[in-house]
Amino acid sequence: MSLSFTNRPSLIAYLTCGDPDLATTRDIVLAAIEAGAGVIELGVPFSDPVADGPVIQRASQRALQHGTTLQQVIELAADIRRHSQAGLIIFSYLNPILRMGVANFAKAVEQAGIDGALITDLPVDEANDYLREMRSRSLATIFLAAPTSTDERLRQIVQASTGFVYAVSRTGVTGARQELQNDAYKLVKRLRRYTKLPVAVGFGISTTEQFSAVSQFADGVVVGSAIVDVIERNPGREAQSVAEFVKQLSVAGSQRSAGGF
Repeated sequence: MSLSFTNRPSLIAYLTCGDPDLATTRDIVLAAIEAGAGVIELGVPFSDPVADGPVIQRASQRALQHGTTLQQVIELAADIRRHSQAGLIIFSYLNPILRMGVANFAKAVEQAGIDGALITDLPVDEANDYLREMRSRSLATIFLAAPTSTDERLRQIVQASTGFVYAVSRTGVTGARQELQNDAYKLVKRLRRYTKLPVAVGFGISTTEQFSAVSQFADGVVVGSAIVDVIERNPGREAQSVAEFVKQLSVAGSQRSAGGF
């Protein structure tokens, strides 16, 4: 498994596969890894991404217009795996996985060399079949923990999670925000009572200042909408632009880490 948080904080980069096209996505992923991303969340475009803000919604629409499918995302990951040992996670809504079949999905993920998956709308108490298939192949199952989750819910989430736990920094949809709330810190502190797994914080992290702030208490920092926005704003130079942004974030994280927090 390539999910490693030895270099703390680990930068986890999300992008919507197929935006603007699959070939460019491949270039962006490899450039992001070269620039310092430790884990890549390969977003599967979905027609009704209710948990995502407008930036990722637009990216999903563009990718779907090109006919991007879950199978193509898995094939893309297999290609990336031949060039890199960075962590690779499928980030998807449940419906495309059900259409493929949970057992078929787990088999395809394993064969492609992908480390695991995060299904954003799959509750832990409805995940038994999924967990059985993924665990039988030693694949990571990552679940979302929210600030509104009860302690009992957090216990369920960490028991079902392998690889790392994804702590949602705030309620609502994904998207860059000017300020991070204290919710993220409080949630990570609560999660650490129940698990020794790495905890990554995401939703709304878009600047080097925010990345540095979250790096003080999280093992990993997820940046999604801000990267997708960079892609949208830089047609023709997507990979280079994302690499420059990821480098800025990586430097901010390493400087904070050197400060001994």
